[in-house]
Amino acid sequence: MKVLLTTTSFQDTPGVHQDLLYSQGFDVDTLRGPILEEELLSVIQKYDAVICGDDEYTEAVIKKGVEGKLKYICKYGVGLDRIDLDAAKKYNVPVTNCPAVNQVSVSEHVLALLFTFERNVHLQYNSVQSGSWKRWVGNEIEGKTIGIVGLGAVGKELAKKSSALGMRVLGFDIHKDEVFLTKYDEVTFVESIETIYEQADVISLHLPHTPKTEHLISREVIFNKLKKQPILINTARGMLVDSKALIDGLKKKKVKGYLTDVLAHEPMLEDEVLRGVDNIIITPHVGSRTYQSVQRQGSMAVNNLIRLVDNN
Repeated sequence: MKVLLTTTSFQDTPGVHQDLLYSQGFDVDTLRGPILEEELLSVIQKYDAVICGDDEYTEAVIKKGVEGKLKYICKYGVGLDRIDLDAAKKYNVPVTNCPAVNQVSVSEHVLALLFTFERNVHLQYNSVQSGSWKRWVGNEIEGKTIGIVGLGAVGKELAKKSSALGMRVLGFDIHKDEVFLTKYDEVTFVESIETIYEQADVISLHLPHTPKTEHLISREVIFNKLKKQPILINTARGMLVDSKALIDGLKKKKVKGYLTDVLAHEPMLEDEVLRGVDNIIITPHVGSRTYQSVQRQGSMAVNNLIRLVDNN
């Protein structure tokens, strides 16, 4: 069976996930993702299965694949917004993903970004490297209110960690997990996202990108609903935030900082509007890129493929 592997985290990180994949006897080709529709259209028909990252699996790609050999799509990671699930169903191509395996790594990355920004670590590192001894005054996060938008696996893990650090935790989700909230009663569930906009010193986004969530953080939200000049953190999807409105909000001091691991276009374009803007920290979508998380996600993705093959 011929398999296309495009996730760079999987390829770049040695471990049990690679051992598992290459012990199956598959004929594995690799490309460096994320792969856009045009490139996939030229190769997809050659493969029985793909283990993909954030590649562009449009209806055209899936149709072309099925006209060739394509039978399975296995997503390395959680988000499925780059895969046309309706088309996959239409052409009888099962799609799997890897939920609830990267929450520790991503939640730690959120806090790493927050500590970096509030203690000016990035500025002071660069300053010292240039031979300076300039010292900034930072801020503590203890006692601050963090609003977590999306209480899935990552949001819940962040809630637990934030509370342990002495933060007041507000959580919002369209589904209320009573079991979690009973166990962790230090997390205050709010029925309206407006409460987070009004009360949070830090807002962390943990939502999929859908037509309903696109530009959730809009000009209207930034200029009319945010009350405390919050720090905004995004380790979910770049399209959740209106970038141009955000830049205006930073300049007008409606937002204190934007700490993001994701962009609307990845890899970053040369004309990315967020690059070089004061009080913005960008990391290159590495929230789940730890040895531990990569091995968990990679092994799950391969095992998902093995199960699909065995059950067919």
